[in-house]
Amino acid sequence: MTSLGSGFDRVRGRLRAHPLVFDAGLAAAVLVCMVAGAFAEPRSRHDALPALVQETPGLRSVLLMALGAGALVFRRRNPFPVLVFTGAVSVAELLMNDAVSPVAMSCVIALYTVASRTDRPTTWRVGLVTMATLTLAAMLSGPTPWYAQENLGIFAWTGMAGAAGDAVRSRRAFIDAIRERAERAERTREEEARRRVAEERLRIARDLHDVVAHHIALVNVQAGVASHVMDKRPDQAKEALAHVREASRSALNELRATVGLLRQSGDPAAPTEPAPGLALLDELVGTFRHAGLPVDVARGDPDSRLPAAVDLAAYRIIQEALTNVRKHAGPGAKAEVSVVRVGPTVEVTVLDNGTGTGEPADGSGHGLLGMRERVTALGGTLTAGPRYGGGFRTQAILPVKVRTARTGRTGEDT
Repeated sequence: MTSLGSGFDRVRGRLRAHPLVFDAGLAAAVLVCMVAGAFAEPRSRHDALPALVQETPGLRSVLLMALGAGALVFRRRNPFPVLVFTGAVSVAELLMNDAVSPVAMSCVIALYTVASRTDRPTTWRVGLVTMATLTLAAMLSGPTPWYAQENLGIFAWTGMAGAAGDAVRSRRAFIDAIRERAERAERTREEEARRRVAEERLRIARDLHDVVAHHIALVNVQAGVASHVMDKRPDQAKEALAHVREASRSALNELRATVGLLRQSGDPAAPTEPAPGLALLDELVGTFRHAGLPVDVARGDPDSRLPAAVDLAAYRIIQEALTNVRKHAGPGAKAEVSVVRVGPTVEVTVLDNGTGTGEPADGSGHGLLGMRERVTALGGTLTAGPRYGGGFRTQAILPVKVRTARTGRTGEDT
């Protein structure tokens, strides 16, 4: 039963994807029904079942049937013209024939199509005009009395076609309204969730600001007191330092509690290892060598210590530059890394002799953008571009003394 339903769904999906094929099959089925109906006529006035006659329909009738059925192929694209055409063919057959013709079947289907694709007032107007036209043509031209069941049958069939089309249109509109309401509700829920997340982030940011501002201000005041009375009143200085320790502990506890609200149970634990730096340069270069990229390293003063921010930036720049060489330099490429301290700066240079295009020299690549932002944040400069004779060159000049953004003070780790 399930396989039968799935097969029906697949067939229906294919017909929806190719409506012209469905309409062509419908037109062929209608033509067969009309031709078969042309062979049947009532036995008498009192017989309910039709009987087959010996005369075959004329060439004119068959031609009109083919025209009416063929027009149904275009009923979705041009519903109103198809209705007018099939109605005209049906009226012509009724006026030229001495019996009720089955050509009206094509007009009935065309009326259903119009009713299912337009509004209710238009369906009423078009349906009444079609019903009146076909019924009057059958009553005035047929050999039977005007109240014969054949004439009333045309009236009933056209009325049922209009009503069925209007019902289908109403059902489609109802389903579309439900779907649109569900989509709107989903969008509203997503917007509400984003709004609540933004509000929660703002609240947490305010809480963090209040905690840090309060305790850091307290630490600053107590540290100033301790510095002022350190020589003359060491007991008071010791008490001030105790307040500093207590304030810093309170700030850490509140920060830990606030951040703990943001961390879920399945989140990984925060890393405890220190940030990488040039002390791990050999390990970094080793990973690229194992990946098949020959790398030569030259360091001017490997034992000199750099500020943590500069050390991390130099490591990340070398890592990203070697990654670009591995991706873009092409086969057979070699890289050279040099870290030289020149006065108050450190020059980090990565060269390669590859044949690839590399990243754009104007810094539009994502890797170069990240390196440039990192270097600019430290007050340094970054240059990257093709080398003369082939290859690519990336050089960063980083200040050893890192300048802070607000105070303009400089500091160097020793």
